[in-house]
Amino acid sequence: MPFHQLKNHLSKIEERSKTFIGYPGAIDFDYSELFPFLRYNLNNVGDPMIDSHVDMHTKNFEREVLAFFAGLFNVPQNNWWGYVTNGGSEGNLYALYLARELYPNAMVYYSEATHYSVQKNIHLLGMTSIVIRSKENGEMDYDDLKQTIQMHRHQPAIILANIGTTMTEAKDDIYAIKSILKAYAIKNYYIHCDAALAGTYLALLQKGSFDFRFGADSIAISGHKFIGSPIPCGIVLVKKSNKDRIGRAVSYIGSFDTTITGSRNAIAPLFLWHAVTKLGKEGLLKRAYHSLELASYTVEKLKSIGVQAWANEYSFTVVFPSPSKEICYRWQLASENGISHLICMPGITKEQIDAFVSDCAKMQDTGFDCELGPISYLLN
Repeated sequence: MPFHQLKNHLSKIEERSKTFIGYPGAIDFDYSELFPFLRYNLNNVGDPMIDSHVDMHTKNFEREVLAFFAGLFNVPQNNWWGYVTNGGSEGNLYALYLARELYPNAMVYYSEATHYSVQKNIHLLGMTSIVIRSKENGEMDYDDLKQTIQMHRHQPAIILANIGTTMTEAKDDIYAIKSILKAYAIKNYYIHCDAALAGTYLALLQKGSFDFRFGADSIAISGHKFIGSPIPCGIVLVKKSNKDRIGRAVSYIGSFDTTITGSRNAIAPLFLWHAVTKLGKEGLLKRAYHSLELASYTVEKLKSIGVQAWANEYSFTVVFPSPSKEICYRWQLASENGISHLICMPGITKEQIDAFVSDCAKMQDTGFDCELGPISYLLN
């Protein structure tokens, strides 16, 4: 067996992790206590609220995780359901699937700053959609939404609201969206919140008006982003009364087929349970404040060397004109349309930010041409 390949790749990952600041993934986690579970073939097949015939699962931990987040997002106490997903994209797919079953002839509205998975999910589900313009900060343009809905007011509306866009971490305003729906007397609508990165800490900070109290019909978050996990994962929460319309019993697993996938990851719920149990709300809040303070520090450090950096309110994401390809590759920055960003996730340090800013100061004269990304840099 070529085990040297594993060793070499691990060494590369260890080295590259030191400059991994461009993508949203917390790195301050330690799940070594859970390693013994990796010896077993575990599977959370079917509905998380129903234990199957086989006991090789972690659904009891999954339910505790879901209850924690249901409370955090103010889902109606006797009318909620959800499951641990493979990530935010699956959560968005499930929410759109549920909305389509409720309103088969609806029009889907989402902004141009929405995550790329949404367009793919809409295509997979065969839904009709319209893209709404975004403002400069990445937030939905409500005037454009208003005009577009007016032209399609005869149809039910499914609206995908971003609670933290990919590039600028902008937050769409659920109150503004609902006001538009009310203005055009649209009674049949569904609002899904893609809160992959920002949802958890905004709820902890009690900032933003996006949860079920304010009109959300479903919320999807990523577990490997703010909380942190070595395996991509997420959570989707919906109203149980809506979910009950699509489930069906499967006798040989002793459960209901209510999720996107049949077999489901049973390790991810353990990671999430470990994090929320060990840290609690106070520990999670402490990490959120650290990241917000680091984002403010980063903006000021970049401005001090003449870089026009900025961040949306209550955001970990710092946005700036794209630096050189060398910097983008070294620091693994996400870039689009001439802008790049870094994300001050839990675990990122001031020392890393200082090193990044120092690199930018040294190479400011190399231009702003990162849009092609690291592959083009390696080929040049």
